[in-house]
Amino acid sequence: MDARPIVFLLMLLTAGCQPDARSTSSAVTGLRLNNLLGEPDAQGFARAEHKKEFVFPLDHGPHTRYRNEWWYLTAVLADENGNEYGLHFTLFRQALAPNPTGEGPWHTAQAYLGHLAITDISNGRHLKAERFARGHPALAGVSTGALFRAMIEDWTLEGAAEGQLNLTLSASEPGQFGVDLQVRQMGPIVLQGNRGLSKKGADAASYYYSIPRLQIGGILKLNDRTVKVTGLGWLDREWSTSVLGGSLSGWDWFSLQLKDQRSIMAFRLRRHDGKRDNYDHGLIVDHQQLDDQPIIGQGDPGVELLDRNDFSLTPNRFYQDAKGINWPVSWTLNMADEQFTVNALLDQQTVDLSILYWEGLVEVLDLEGNRSGLGYMELTGYERDR
Repeated sequence: MDARPIVFLLMLLTAGCQPDARSTSSAVTGLRLNNLLGEPDAQGFARAEHKKEFVFPLDHGPHTRYRNEWWYLTAVLADENGNEYGLHFTLFRQALAPNPTGEGPWHTAQAYLGHLAITDISNGRHLKAERFARGHPALAGVSTGALFRAMIEDWTLEGAAEGQLNLTLSASEPGQFGVDLQVRQMGPIVLQGNRGLSKKGADAASYYYSIPRLQIGGILKLNDRTVKVTGLGWLDREWSTSVLGGSLSGWDWFSLQLKDQRSIMAFRLRRHDGKRDNYDHGLIVDHQQLDDQPIIGQGDPGVELLDRNDFSLTPNRFYQDAKGINWPVSWTLNMADEQFTVNALLDQQTVDLSILYWEGLVEVLDLEGNRSGLGYMELTGYERDR
């Protein structure tokens, strides 16, 4: 775990003060998503230790006193012929110091990593790309107010932020693939954990909220094809200075959007000793039971928190990639008197760029094998068996 800051330190050291602050991915290939969680007891950085009052649109923006942060958008999409696609757009922020390092735009002490991926189910393809940049008004950063803007080089997620989000995602990898999508918030902001304070261990926590059931529409560009798509999105926002404990190797995370208007988040921390972790948790939002509050969480109608005793996730099937890593791509999810099977719609949805993780489109099946919904799964910390 000592390599956590390497990806961003390399960006800083190799960028200098040149207009192109991109780093070569080959220098940092193989780092895990866990490596972006910072270092324990990082001096000078703020920590998520107590509940806070969330204020929007301010909290859509950056929290630079915390070491790590991400804006995580996933979407389940389909074209007019019923062909299915997955979208994954992420902007990671890493603070290299708790305060600006000097005057001027080059001294933000922030660095950014962007990931863009599309899963094309009917053609069995998973397309992915990344961007590296130092924090700079012309290169990468996030700002908010009446207007929200998250950008890294030519990738942007921006639009109206007062009230409900009304955004456009525009990003492409020239000659390969791209997206031009409209993202509309239709429901409330959901505070994860204890009203937004999400515990990951005895001394580890983050501030965490989600916006499920976003309405998505627009186009995907796939080589020489352009397809019009619609679907549902899920935005995850999290910031912290904490790190996974030494007993943990990674996590398995699920965001599932069911046909019965429920949204489910399930999060499983994976221990080296194979035992169940005390901080496994989840959340169910029943959108048919909500009142008109713009921000909801623990204790509100339609919101149910899950602790480790309320659900279980058991892998059913593994996919071995070209590196010999076995990824669990089919799971059984048990919650109270319900049981679902969660299956990857394409086994090969590994994001093997500067950071190695699995992020992809899944379907949710009921006990009779009928599709109950769709969603996204994220698996981190997996390595080749030795």
